This record gives sequence, structure tokens and C-alpha cells, in this order.
Amino acid sequence: MATTVTPKNSATTSIATRYLQVRRATLQLTETLTADDMMVQAMPDASPTKWHLAHTTWFFETFLLSEFLANYHPFRLEFRQVFNSYYKQVGAHPVRMTRGNFSRPTLQEVLDYREHVDSCMLQLIERGEERVSDLIELGLNHEQQHQELIVTDILFAFWSQPLRPAYLEGAPPQNAAPHTLRFIDFPGGEISIGHTGSSFCFDNETPRHRLLLEPYRLAARLVTNAEYLEFISDNGYRRPELWLSDGWDTACQQQWCTPLYWEQREGQWFTFGAYGMRPLDPYAPVCHVSYYEADAFARWANARLPLEAEWEHAAASVPVEGNFVETRSCAPRSAGAQTGTIPQQLFGDCWEWTASPYVGYPGFKPSPGALGEYNGKFMCNQFVLRGGSCATPQSHIRATYRNFFPPHSRWQFMGIRLASI
Repeated sequence: MATTVTPKNSATTSIATRYLQVRRATLQLTETLTADDMMVQAMPDASPTKWHLAHTTWFFETFLLSEFLANYHPFRLEFRQVFNSYYKQVGAHPVRMTRGNFSRPTLQEVLDYREHVDSCMLQLIERGEERVSDLIELGLNHEQQHQELIVTDILFAFWSQPLRPAYLEGAPPQNAAPHTLRFIDFPGGEISIGHTGSSFCFDNETPRHRLLLEPYRLAARLVTNAEYLEFISDNGYRRPELWLSDGWDTACQQQWCTPLYWEQREGQWFTFGAYGMRPLDPYAPVCHVSYYEADAFARWANARLPLEAEWEHAAASVPVEGNFVETRSCAPRSAGAQTGTIPQQLFGDCWEWTASPYVGYPGFKPSPGALGEYNGKFMCNQFVLRGGSCATPQSHIRATYRNFFPPHSRWQFMGIRLASI
């Protein structure tokens, strides 16, 4: 049964409409999947689709309904523990790598759980209490993060299977040859980065602060598969002088010789994506590379990765437009032949590794309570990525958005933009 909206004023109508739009968008991403697909956990860092559907629902139940809706009755009391991801202040939770073992609850029970929580959330929204609006927006942005994870996690699961099934039907969009890689000059100087204003942001985007940038140059587009092939052909994976020490050790231990999902068959390169195994598109941006690989490629190209402050400074006045999950392609696209004085592909296509470690901004304070565990406690051994990807919802991204992953991670849509040395 479809949940309907009958709020009493325009403000609550807007919140309820956005709430339902985001929740429905999550289910739309699962339309090509079977119940069996949605139980698979192919590696410890990924999660089953069914778990994503339940955990995002758990977030609203735990932090909103249980706290602010009088006489709320949980769908099942056990779910408070089963679908807790890592919030220690909320209580116990299963070990992450065991999520694929959960044959129960069934997919239908998870869908019923979502319906139950959605109905109660609309009751809460109907009351129009200002104190909960910020938490609702946080919950929706949290769900949008999991929308991207639904795509990337199922791609890894499908790639891990012998049949290599496709997530989407048809063929990926055709790409045109991009312009020759060039750099755009930026003057630097004293700048301010970080979120400002009353619109939503995560706590790790604050506080806004000043810093000094030296003049810098940023590549006008992302690095392509063809350009990365040159790195491979020049023995880039076998030259330790190009790699950070830990990166070299990781590449050797993991036997990396290409980006994730690449393979060579009878002299021809193929890559796995949303449309299954396909011939490698030389014009598309290279993706599914780790920080270590991005850094090694930059050294090989006599360049470097940009600082996150440089990236944000360059992107601050650029409209948030690009190839997002709404295009339903789930494949990075070429920048094309168009040139100009504004870098292309700053938003969408691929998350862009930066050279900046993920740490708090000067004066950063995590949110109080259990929600303070959302970002702050991960500020160790990770690097910042910017810009979103072809699996990111467009309304979720902005110039100040800070994504972060460990330097060995590759299963997300992670790409490379160069900066000049």
C-alpha cells in the first residue's frame, strides 16, 4: 500500500513530500534486484541491499520516532540492535561483516518495516514541530548516502559472481572523445572554505574558516581510461618509485595491476559496471581506483592530487550540475570536447581523491549525543574525496561536501583529477 501525504500546512507538505521522494528513490534503485540479490554481502566493507533498506529505516525510528512521537510502538524491538551500524551510544550491534548472514528478517518484513516507519514519520511531520525538522533532513541525507552504497555494493556483489550479472539492462551511454588534458590557473590567496548559511550540511563541513592558498593549477577534466592505460603500459604498477610505501605494500599484497573491475581478454580490455562486463571505453573517466593508485598516477604524470581546499575554492561558484544517479546510467561519462575557463566534471561522474587527510576543521565540534558518532569518530587514516559520482543523488551534493575513505578503498566510483606541481 502506498503511503500518502495529508499534512496541514505548506511547510509540513514540503517536508513530507521530500521525505517520500527520498524513500521512494531508495526502493526504485532495487527494482532490478531479486530477494536473493538483496541478501548478498560480497566483502566486509559492503552491505546487503536488504540491510541498507532496513538500516535507513532504523535511523528514523531510533533518532526520531522513539524520541519525539508519543506512544510510538517499535515495529520489532530486536531491530534496534540488529540494524544498528556503529552507534555505540545507542547500544550493541552485530559485527559489520556478518550482515550477509541475516536471512531473517525476510525482505518482505523489511519492506513492511519501512511502510510502518513511513506511516509514523508522516504523523510526526504532520505535527509541524520545528525541533525535529533538522533531524529529518539529516535522516534523508543519511538515506541518500545509502542510496549510493546500494549501487556500489551490488556492483561489487555482481562482479564477484561467475555469471557477472548486469544491474541495468541495455548498454552504457556512448562517450565522445574529450579535449586534450590541460590545466586552469587559479590565483590562490586568502580564502574561506566550509559551509555557511542556513541550508543543510553535515557537521564535518563546519566551521567555515580562513586559510592561505598558494597559486595553483587544476586539470580541466578527470583522467580518462585511455590515459590510465598509458600508466599501466609504462609499468606504473611495477615501479616502486611512483608509490607511497604503504601503497606499494598494499598493491603488492593485493596483486593490483589495474583498477578494480578491469580485466584483459585476448589482448582487449574489458571492465565491469552497471551494464555487466563491457569493452573498456577509452574516453570515460577512470574510476574504481584507490588513493594509492591516484597518487601514483599523479607522480607518473609529473603532477599531484589537489588539496581539498583547492578543489572547494575552484568549485565554490560552479553550479551543481553533472552526471548523477538521476540519469539512471550509473556510469561515468566523458567530459566531451568542450573547453573553457571552468573545470568540467567537478560534480558527478566520479568522486575525486584529494591529497588532504580527513581531519576536523579548526574549531570542529561533533554533534552532541549519539549523532556525534556520525562523522567525527572516523577522522583517522582516511582521505577526503569531493564532488559526488554517477551514483550520488544531485540534491545530496554541494561544493563543501566532504566524503572520506581509507586510502586502499576502490569499490566506490573513485576517480582522479590532477593538480599541477
